[in-house]
Amino acid sequence: MEYKSTLNLPQTNFPMKADLPKREPEFLKVWEEQDIYKLILQKPGPKGKFILHDGPPYANGDIHIGHALNKTLKDIIVKYKTMQGFSSPYVPGWDCHGLPIEHALFRDLKIHKSQIPQLDFRKKAHEYAMKFVDRQRGQFKRLGVFGDWNNPYLTLSHEYEEAIVSSFNKLGDYIYRGLKPVNWCYKCETALAEAEVEYEDHTSPSIYVKFKLDANKDFAENSFLVIWTTTPWTLIANVAVAVHPDFTYAYVKTEKGNLIISQDLLSHALEQIGIQQSEVIKEIPGKKLEGLIYSHPFGLRKGRVVLADYVSREEGTGLVHTAPGHGNEDYFTGIRYKLDIIMPVDSRGKFDTTAGEFQGLNVFDANRLILEKLQGLGALLFNSQIQHSYPHCWRCKAPIIFRATKQWFLSIDKNDLRKKLLTAIDKEVEWVPAVGKERISAMVELRPDWCLSRQRYWGVPIPALVCNSCHEQFFISSVIEKFAQLVAKEGTDSWFEHDLKDFISGDISCPYCQAKDLSKGNDILDVWFDSGVSSQAVLKKRKELGGVPAELYLEGSDQHRGWFQSSLIPGVCIDGKPPFKTVLTHGFVVDGEGRKMSKSLGNVISPQDIIKDYGADILRMWVASSDYNEDIRISKEILTRLSEAYRKIRNTARFILSNLYDFNPDTDKVAYQDLKKIDNWILSQMDEKLLQEVPKAYDKFNFCDA
Repeated sequence: MEYKSTLNLPQTNFPMKADLPKREPEFLKVWEEQDIYKLILQKPGPKGKFILHDGPPYANGDIHIGHALNKTLKDIIVKYKTMQGFSSPYVPGWDCHGLPIEHALFRDLKIHKSQIPQLDFRKKAHEYAMKFVDRQRGQFKRLGVFGDWNNPYLTLSHEYEEAIVSSFNKLGDYIYRGLKPVNWCYKCETALAEAEVEYEDHTSPSIYVKFKLDANKDFAENSFLVIWTTTPWTLIANVAVAVHPDFTYAYVKTEKGNLIISQDLLSHALEQIGIQQSEVIKEIPGKKLEGLIYSHPFGLRKGRVVLADYVSREEGTGLVHTAPGHGNEDYFTGIRYKLDIIMPVDSRGKFDTTAGEFQGLNVFDANRLILEKLQGLGALLFNSQIQHSYPHCWRCKAPIIFRATKQWFLSIDKNDLRKKLLTAIDKEVEWVPAVGKERISAMVELRPDWCLSRQRYWGVPIPALVCNSCHEQFFISSVIEKFAQLVAKEGTDSWFEHDLKDFISGDISCPYCQAKDLSKGNDILDVWFDSGVSSQAVLKKRKELGGVPAELYLEGSDQHRGWFQSSLIPGVCIDGKPPFKTVLTHGFVVDGEGRKMSKSLGNVISPQDIIKDYGADILRMWVASSDYNEDIRISKEILTRLSEAYRKIRNTARFILSNLYDFNPDTDKVAYQDLKKIDNWILSQMDEKLLQEVPKAYDKFNFCDA
């Protein structure tokens, strides 16, 4: 279909030389004055709607090169679909709550959260987020991205926050409160979701410790279980030792006592311990060890041997120290055997009074003293250092701990949800590239329940009631509904500003102890839930977007464990289907040598610097010419080459156009059959290579092949 322009763009206001850094802002100003985006949307979309739903960046800093890649890819697709005859409105959004913004603001304020009242901080956080929404909006517009920039979606707007609270209320059957080990950042003092954890190299102790068996008829007096661990600090909470039921264990006589070690790992373990002479007294099936009782090396308690299939024969001793409060596998073993969940670590990562002489110590700092005590007791058989991949907080970059706390969770297995998610991934969504399906399927298949609660200041409050008698927390649907109504008018600060009586209708008592002395909960929702329900808050509420599912979600490949999952889960729970038809992912931007960009390496290239030196068109050309299925390289050399290529394209176009200055198609046009053969060949090549192959490539999002 042909579209005749109704725009009266100036023809001679701009100089003929490229000079993109200077000329582009002038073009953008004209386009904004003419409101081209609005004029485009006024055109009919005979092919229907094509909605690319924007994943919201955090409003906590200037945009980086990854943002530029992402937004430019989206802009190329939206403009292409518009040219193809689709109605393709683009509503940009921002993620305005949560730890990323809170962490950045506390850093700027140079204070801790205990040094400022929550409501005061929330007002500052609102201002902080809006400042960066405005800044990033200008930076995205400078890239030449068309969109509804005057009416974006913001997760802190009253309308959006109301949708968050209402969506949470609809998930009632899936939400529960439980004492479980979660990823915990002791510096940020909050639980973390799986998507908020990064794995980096970390050096840890690697130790063998012997636990003395209680005397019994099958083992001599001086007999020990030998465990291996890289987290000595978790020994304080040890309640069990896990063995594999199908492994064979050797009971070995040595100068360090009679030791029980996996037969497969025996020779390596004895070598590391430094035992020269040993004698295998007998071999024992793992399942025969179940129920043996031992004494904690510090005399803290008695423990027992349990069975677990996750025990590995790849490293260690084949016996796993088990502390249900400090690990997911340990936790489920503890539930199965009804073991105590001991948690001697507070929210700041320090041992509490139950840890005795280690009270007040950071858990990682306590490792050295724990090793010294084990050595003094004769329980430390081997001690070395190991470098391994270890989880870190994505914001403060500190190593995290696993800590059992009471949190709000969304059950992934309730009502066969996990099965429904996997079916939707397989049958209802197209993944580009196709490997994305296997990646997210594996993640969903193994993922734990979603920890929804955070112990922070800035975010949407979880509208739970707290019993001041038994300290249990619970939900009342009518309370959540009343809160949602207030949020629509006043925002989520209303939870902290209003008295409890403003949310309660009728007589409410604690369902656990029937007490009536209640208060409001202090936890906030995981920020991934905020952005995850954008299908409810944006796609369904904006008439121009037409509801769910959207045709396309497009983000970096890291969002298989982030926004794609946090969008898929509530979408399937509430609507019974995914919020997207197609999911397109791109790689990360690296430097010219393929290295991750890092301030310490000095290889960070900002889009603002590229635009200042080369212009946004060169940056857009880099995006369009890159194979974004892999990590994408960028450097000054690459940009210089692209600039030269751009100049050749522009000069060629100028030369061709200059030959048409006096061409009048009404009098000068030549019939096809009268053209020279070379002209016919050129036209056939244009049809074959340009008019057919380019749209095919664009339809498959393979812009670099076009």
